Amino acid sequence: MSASCPSLIAALLAGQGFPQPPAKVDLVETHASWLVLADNLAYKIKKPITLPFLDYGSLERREACCRAELQLNRRLAPGLYLDVVPIGGSPERPRIGAEPAIEWAVRMHRFDEAGRLDHVAARGALLPEQVVQLAASLSAFHSGAPAAPPGSRFGEPARIADAARENFVELRQLLPRAEQARIELLAAWTETEFTRRADDFAARKREGCIREGHGDLHLGNLVLIDGHVTAFDCIEFNDDFRWNDPISEIAFVWIDLLDHGRPGLAAAFLNAWLEAGGDFAAIKLLRFYAVYRAVVRAKIAALRARQEDETTAAEEIATACGYLDLARKIAVPPAPTLAITCGLSGSGKTTASTARLLDPERPEAGRLLRIRSDVERKRLFGLTARENSGSPPDGGIYTPEATARTYARLLALSRELLLAGWPVIVDAAFLKRAERDAFAALAAEFGVGFRILATEAPPEELRRRLLARSGDASEATVDVLERQFEWFEPLSAAEQAVAVSS
Repeated sequence: MSASCPSLIAALLAGQGFPQPPAKVDLVETHASWLVLADNLAYKIKKPITLPFLDYGSLERREACCRAELQLNRRLAPGLYLDVVPIGGSPERPRIGAEPAIEWAVRMHRFDEAGRLDHVAARGALLPEQVVQLAASLSAFHSGAPAAPPGSRFGEPARIADAARENFVELRQLLPRAEQARIELLAAWTETEFTRRADDFAARKREGCIREGHGDLHLGNLVLIDGHVTAFDCIEFNDDFRWNDPISEIAFVWIDLLDHGRPGLAAAFLNAWLEAGGDFAAIKLLRFYAVYRAVVRAKIAALRARQEDETTAAEEIATACGYLDLARKIAVPPAPTLAITCGLSGSGKTTASTARLLDPERPEAGRLLRIRSDVERKRLFGLTARENSGSPPDGGIYTPEATARTYARLLALSRELLLAGWPVIVDAAFLKRAERDAFAALAAEFGVGFRILATEAPPEELRRRLLARSGDASEATVDVLERQFEWFEPLSAAEQAVAVSS
């Protein structure tokens, strides 16, 4: 079969064997597959190869993997993956759809390669709302995916550590001597971080957080179709790659956005995922998984370097070194900071905090984590961010007791994120001095910088904005605003010293 595969591909490229003669046929080849592109369709044919992590050695195995690929990818891209088709006839005269099969293919709708997110990001056309949509989709996907059985090997801490160590074993052999010190620094950091987080890895496994995910979730496997970001090319050939902690997959997208020079989009993506699912506990492991994913990308680039000509090999080595540098920056970040907003409803607190998230020039660019009171208040009461609670002013989820619970939750989350070493901004009204004092005290406890992002607007403008507001997590009305005028406690002189106007 190995000898006949190139003949089969050559025949298909010549336009033979298709149900309808195509106007043009193109080929995209990867290390494990041929992708035959015929007009608006794509046929993915697996190479008859066996590798340590992949087995396409027999026709039966390739058929099974084609069927698994169809089933698994339809979870995220049902409109893209059509069916599995036999290829009959002979390698020289194939017939797609005929049996007995000499080969099998996954048939897909063809998409515009320019819509792949790595290309979109490279030309600066990727938008915040697109990564926010992606984050929400992935949160829903992971929460609905099967959880690994408690007794399974998936998500076992020892296996996670072994996989990380193996990357460094290979990198030491693949990269030049000049890079060895950087490799050893990251290897030592990985050991230290794994030991420090061992209980957290075990807890994620114990609490059912390990899910059947995608397995290879980088920008090259995400595509814009009709304005919607769709994930494709899920790993079907290796269960160990696919079953993992969702934060590991989120880390992959996050580091890819950072690598493409889009830190604002990286922060927007990460925060949208946190808002959608509320899995703040996962952040303790984000740095480990982000370094792991960056090192994997470095290894893949180094492996490609061995298969290319001298010029291309040098480019791949440079790519590998770039990923190692990114991993180092993630592993050794600047000190965290804490900021809070302060302002009446409609004054632009969320707009101001969003601007900070998206600003690529800030010291915390790409890493800033936002906690929104409107979102967390509703989460406390079992509501999604966009659900309307139907609460009257000072009633329902807006009673003084509910507000106290909300601020306690914001404080606890801020503590958790600062303890994990991440910069935090809390988006809430903070109208009372006692509420602000609690967060100033938290910053002092951790010895981190503290700022108040103060927002304001004329009363009539505030009223106008609230009357025009729709589709937002906040349920503030003009009636609520009128009450806020009465109980707002302005910033003290000490607070004004750390305030930033917006």
